[in-house]
Amino acid sequence: MLTENAKKKNYNLAPAVQVKHMDSYAWQGYDSIAKELQARIDGLSHRAAVLVIECYPTVRQEEIVQAIRSRLNPAKIVRSDEAAMTGEQIKARVQRYLTDDRVFGHLSPYTIDEFYPQDRLEELRGEVSSVTDGLVVVIGFGASLVAEGDILVYADIARWEIQQRYRSKEFGNWRMDNREEDTLRKYKAGFFFEWRMADRLKRKLFSRIDYYLDTNVKDDPKMVTREALTAGLRQTASQPFRLVPYFDPGVWGGTWLEEHIDLPPKEKPYAWGFDGVPEENSLYFQYGPVRVELPSLNLVFFQPRELLGDRVYARFGAEFPIRFDFLDTIGGGNLSLQVHPTTDYIRQTFGMPYTQDESYYILDSKPGALVYLGLKEDVNPEEMMRDLRRAQAGELSFPAERYVNTYPANKHDHFLIPAGTIHCSAADCMVLEISATPYIFTFKLWDWGQIGLDGKPRPVHLEHGEKVLQWDRTTSWVEEQLINRVDQVGEGAGWSEERTGMHEFQFIETRRHWFSEPVLHESNGSVHMLNLIEGEEAVVESPNGDFEPFVVRFAETFIIPASIASYTIRPSGPSEGKKIATIKAYVRP
Repeated sequence: MLTENAKKKNYNLAPAVQVKHMDSYAWQGYDSIAKELQARIDGLSHRAAVLVIECYPTVRQEEIVQAIRSRLNPAKIVRSDEAAMTGEQIKARVQRYLTDDRVFGHLSPYTIDEFYPQDRLEELRGEVSSVTDGLVVVIGFGASLVAEGDILVYADIARWEIQQRYRSKEFGNWRMDNREEDTLRKYKAGFFFEWRMADRLKRKLFSRIDYYLDTNVKDDPKMVTREALTAGLRQTASQPFRLVPYFDPGVWGGTWLEEHIDLPPKEKPYAWGFDGVPEENSLYFQYGPVRVELPSLNLVFFQPRELLGDRVYARFGAEFPIRFDFLDTIGGGNLSLQVHPTTDYIRQTFGMPYTQDESYYILDSKPGALVYLGLKEDVNPEEMMRDLRRAQAGELSFPAERYVNTYPANKHDHFLIPAGTIHCSAADCMVLEISATPYIFTFKLWDWGQIGLDGKPRPVHLEHGEKVLQWDRTTSWVEEQLINRVDQVGEGAGWSEERTGMHEFQFIETRRHWFSEPVLHESNGSVHMLNLIEGEEAVVESPNGDFEPFVVRFAETFIIPASIASYTIRPSGPSEGKKIATIKAYVRP
């Protein structure tokens, strides 16, 4: 039996894909990177060379410029951003998509060239062509508009690191000079405008780049060739893998994550754990001693059919439609009382093609833990909304139990939450949230008087919530449709399979397997996302030896690409001979 301390350390905080046969095509540190670039420059047949470094927004361009200047001695450095519109011009153009709301905007359709006046681009192109001997470096978000170049480097950054730079006020949004602005507003501009535009450019350029530059760690860049990066993406899309998790404090945070996962202590308790959100998480690719971090969205963009499957790709495009995350309120407080938009509302109001249907799988709980779910019978909508508005104005504490059902939350319960259903995890729950990907669209109705970690009240959106609340989802319907809808759908020697959800209104299917012997899974044309919800360890194996055995441990989320037609999972290590369990989510046919 492992000690409690050893159990804490079993969760792998830095899962990496060991990329095969590409160790010689990765470099770490500016000295090694400059040496490789210089060799490439020396191999050109002409005297003037152009190095283009296309940058994702919030990449530390000045760091790169200083490193290049001191090591490659360029004849000229051209900053492409100088040719772009001013921040005020950009704000004016995109304002109707950003809106005045603190959190929500509308997905914008822009491409980078729309913010570069043609006459200014021509001026910079003239500066580049004026150099007839030596190296010209063109760098910036939009550098590839200025010159095609002899060498094209793409400097990338993970989504979570971008958010840290927003929070620290090191960066604001592109060209907007808003480093001191409210972090939520910067995040909104990124989500609805900046990242969408940058991702469109990245996808357009990818087949042309020569090198990929990981800029996540200050003064410690890593670079790989496009071929080496592509090899890593292809390999990942053909084997089980995990995303790089991250954890974040919150006002209602609990103690479970810190106790069960070897996390560094924080001043405020951990509330969220993200280890299955491809739009937010990263991947680690290991090339010998060099570890490259990249947004896991790159895998979705550049291996969509292999990862998602033809059926899912046809339905969602290059977007990963499922996410798993943790919500820890054990020893903490209540989440906000909330509701998610219906599909029609999210499409019409925010431009999202599908909505945030979700469910709460109770990974653990303490006695007395509750989940708020659905309305009580005969609730008067006008009376409830009046009380919510009065609570928001500080006139009363919203009497949630008068209007909303509460249910005991025990380990391995599964609560289904189709969009439009009022809900909330109360204190003393460890929730594995299984949901559709549009993850920021939570309309808080009541936040129990809590103040955010930034010292400000967290945004409440009664005007949105009132428009999407489904008032007919009352006690009888909830108890029949949404709580522990468990049906056994298969069994064999040493295993059983249960359907636990999700609701028929939702496109995700969830299956729970209890097993002490190997269990065979078939992909049926969809990517699978799973979590080991019971037991210390399991191993995922290929019946045909198509991939190497992949070990997972308790509470770890892992992904099986659709390119894997079948796989088995069995107890391993300290769990051999014991009954353990996984929960699996996939897109229904």
